[in-house]
Amino acid sequence: MMKKIWLICIAIFIATITIVTQSEQVNADKQPHYVITTDASFPPFDFQDQNNQYVGIDLDILKEIAKREGFTYTLKAMSFNSATQLVAGSQADGVIAGMSITDERKEVFDFSTPYYKTGVVWATKKGSNIKSLSELKGQTVALKTGTAGADYAKKIQSQYGFKVKYFNDSNIMYNDVVSGNSVATFEDAPVIQYAIKNGLKLKIMNADKLFDAGWSGFAVKKGENKALLTAFNQGLKSIQKDGTYDKIVKSYLGKSQEHFTGKTSDNNSVLGLLKTNRKAFIDGLIETIKLTVLAIILASIWGIFLGILGISETKWLRGVSTTVIYIFRGLPLMVLAFFIYIGLPTVIGTKVPAFLAGIITLVLNEGAYTAAFVRGGFEAVEKGQMEAARSLGLPYGKAMRKVIVPQGLRIMVPSFINQFIITLKDTSILSAIGLLELTQTGTLIVARNSQGFRVWAIIAVMYLIVITLLTW
Repeated sequence: MMKKIWLICIAIFIATITIVTQSEQVNADKQPHYVITTDASFPPFDFQDQNNQYVGIDLDILKEIAKREGFTYTLKAMSFNSATQLVAGSQADGVIAGMSITDERKEVFDFSTPYYKTGVVWATKKGSNIKSLSELKGQTVALKTGTAGADYAKKIQSQYGFKVKYFNDSNIMYNDVVSGNSVATFEDAPVIQYAIKNGLKLKIMNADKLFDAGWSGFAVKKGENKALLTAFNQGLKSIQKDGTYDKIVKSYLGKSQEHFTGKTSDNNSVLGLLKTNRKAFIDGLIETIKLTVLAIILASIWGIFLGILGISETKWLRGVSTTVIYIFRGLPLMVLAFFIYIGLPTVIGTKVPAFLAGIITLVLNEGAYTAAFVRGGFEAVEKGQMEAARSLGLPYGKAMRKVIVPQGLRIMVPSFINQFIITLKDTSILSAIGLLELTQTGTLIVARNSQGFRVWAIIAVMYLIVITLLTW
């Protein structure tokens, strides 16, 4: 039985790799083709519009340059830190995400000609009594990792004596201030201005004088992708010369936000949000279900296999099972996902598709938990059952297959159901590596319209519905 389970596991795993790899190779025959990463929760530079298309100053610039310079690209949207790490680890060719050009980053990346000059503002909750930076002493300030605002705040932190806490998402950072958990935030001027136009209840305190004005640039890993960097610079010069660049910037800073976010009346109601974002919610739900079903099947097979090894007559097989369970139950799921998606490719020398990385992460983690209760379920079968089977002349393997396993599996049914539910919920963590499942879908919608409470309420209800159906 162990041999059959192992062969089934290998077959399904190979099939998964084949399906995912085929999707990554669709454009392989089109040259040159690049993988570009971005942070799609950074409007007006990078975000999804009401039609679920990736748009923004950065992405429109990239699209126009690619058309003129004759290259194609696959866009991968994720958190800013993940986007830059992917490029630094040679998993992607370039990153465009309103990325400030700093001396520290120049040690890791080669930057294009600067394409956008911005500055930092600080903002407080509307009605706040704080009027000057000196009043931040002893207070907590919210910052988004990797932004010019965070860099500037760190420079002046010792001078003004405030504490900081970091977020990976702008909207969560803003609402931390709105809710009063932090007293202020520092952010790139056009980004927070966009959010305030969408109804965010913050007030900019230095609108007339921006801090630490700097430049944003497109980046590639240092010493690599020189052709891509050259093409970007040439295309940028071209669109600046004929006025296309100015038109792109003006389209995002000069138009009503409804052009991208949809009607305000729709965004201010749950039914309106469901109507305008129906396709995004459905696509996110389908991706979550795909991840969950495939992970449940593979993790169950892998967990049962490890669980059987854990009660083997052979001591070293029991040791292997115990070690694997210990390692993958002990690793946080997000750390494991980052290691497989970002760290592992530098070791094996080949890219790992995000969907495959997500499946492997879930299988290793959930499979370890499954193995633990599988082993416990088999050990819960009375020892007399094995003794009786062996006394009747059944060899150990046949006694396990015919007597112990059927009884043990019945004992495990409640634990399996519980693990299926946990697997479904754990798929949300994979949004960190750019998988567009239900949680990442919600993040992108909130980044566009700043309707965090309503959007996350919808996402929560969708999860509850699926979990209820799965439990039944």
